[in-house]
Amino acid sequence: MCDTCGCNVTNANRHLVSDGGEYEHTSTGSESVEVLQNLLHANDHEAAHNREHFDRHRVLAVNLMSSPGAGKTSLLESTVERLAGKLNFAVIEGDLETENDAQRIREKGVPAVQICTGTACHLDAHMVHSALHELELDGLDIVFIENVGNLVCPASFDLGQHLNVTLLSSPEGDDKPAKYPVMFRAADLMLISKSDLVDVLGDFDPALAESHLRSLANSAPVIELSARSGKGMDLWIDWLEDQLASVRQRVAGGELIRPAIQAEGVALHAASPQSG
Repeated sequence: MCDTCGCNVTNANRHLVSDGGEYEHTSTGSESVEVLQNLLHANDHEAAHNREHFDRHRVLAVNLMSSPGAGKTSLLESTVERLAGKLNFAVIEGDLETENDAQRIREKGVPAVQICTGTACHLDAHMVHSALHELELDGLDIVFIENVGNLVCPASFDLGQHLNVTLLSSPEGDDKPAKYPVMFRAADLMLISKSDLVDVLGDFDPALAESHLRSLANSAPVIELSARSGKGMDLWIDWLEDQLASVRQRVAGGELIRPAIQAEGVALHAASPQSG
């Protein structure tokens, strides 16, 4: 874990390692790796509970991941407009501070719960569980979980979602899948956002970005879109509708659907000292 961001111990799981907590003591009393493993186990247990909750209500849970500023909230705002009268959804927003993004979604008439993580650079299953207590899932079709802007840690933690969507914005550069393989290997869909800037910038090659994704042995579809111009938004909506129908059918058949959590991302956390 990162000593600076404190992403192993969050406000939501701190009770597990605090005085009187289940993992207050390790077998020898000192190993940060053992603490991490205990916290990951507790996170996975809570994630399974969250997923059971989504499944029971026939709700598709989608984890949106990207670097800061890639356009996740703008994508959701545009999605609201296109899904109006077709599908109902809610949003769980993750940021270190402020309710800015949740407020933007609420102004579109969509329920949104803001999670302020403090120092943690990702959401965890405990945070999402708390947010679910503030949402009425009956009547919803999709819950979007907008993760904290970060190209590493969010891919390493199961939140209870069914699918991961990773955004790559054109100003970031087409080599990001090669530089940050943990995040992009976890993607069930890669969205090239802000595609209206590709011609303006002149140094982003969508085909090269996709080739970097394929080099990670990830066959996920790639959609170029722009929330501003509307390019590719119909393809995005079609993908969502197809995934909703597929997940509902699979869940009805008794299938357990888990996201592609990246073991190497967990290993990177385990290799660093415990923070907090």
